[in-house]
Amino acid sequence: MKLSIITVVHNRADTIGMAIESLQAQSHEDFEHLIMDAASTDGTIRIVENLADERTILESGPDEGIYDALNHGMASATGEVVGVLHSDDFFAGPDVLAMVAEAFRDPAVDAVYGDLHYVAKDNPGRIIRNWRSGEFRPAALRWGWMPPHPALFLRRCVIERHGLYDRNFRIAADYDAILRYFSQPGFRAAYVPEVFVKMRTGGESNRSLERILLKSREDYRALRKNNVGGIAALLSKNTRKFRQFTA
Repeated sequence: MKLSIITVVHNRADTIGMAIESLQAQSHEDFEHLIMDAASTDGTIRIVENLADERTILESGPDEGIYDALNHGMASATGEVVGVLHSDDFFAGPDVLAMVAEAFRDPAVDAVYGDLHYVAKDNPGRIIRNWRSGEFRPAALRWGWMPPHPALFLRRCVIERHGLYDRNFRIAADYDAILRYFSQPGFRAAYVPEVFVKMRTGGESNRSLERILLKSREDYRALRKNNVGGIAALLSKNTRKFRQFTA
């Protein structure tokens, strides 16, 4: 089974190498790596080119933001399954893609997801938050449940059928897409209770109070747009995060 892994990057010379190496170390070797570079100027492209192999597809040039670049990568993907590896993140171990491919052997499965560790930006060995996803139940969407986006893999046909990221969202298009996909009648998602991804803290959605407030407003809009819930779901979604610090 061929997987398409998409990485959007802009000036991440300090982290992109670790992301690529964690992918190339996977025991499941049937994948393509689509790297969408937003005209980096800090040496990122040189690092990518030095680490590239025959599975690497690098495109570099201006884009209209992360969701524009992700949409472009998804539209170009040729794998049966699509996942995202952010330039600040890395796979937790060498068998992540093997576990994903095994779960997708069931043709009825639309999505596969695992767990995620938030790690210290300058010390990726130190775990800050432990996001245990748990099993998917459609009713849980109304109480703020979602799988961690970096640990989520989707059949490409799901994306083609239900659409790419909605670029009307500046910061929550991933949540909107998850609600859109997971709320479809009969949607089946397989949970693998293993840490798939290590994600450095300090991402786009939580780097300032302004961004946190914007994220909450957009999360609420995504909930309403997809007829999943409202204020109660938003509050539950945010309070769920507290348990990740003690899990």
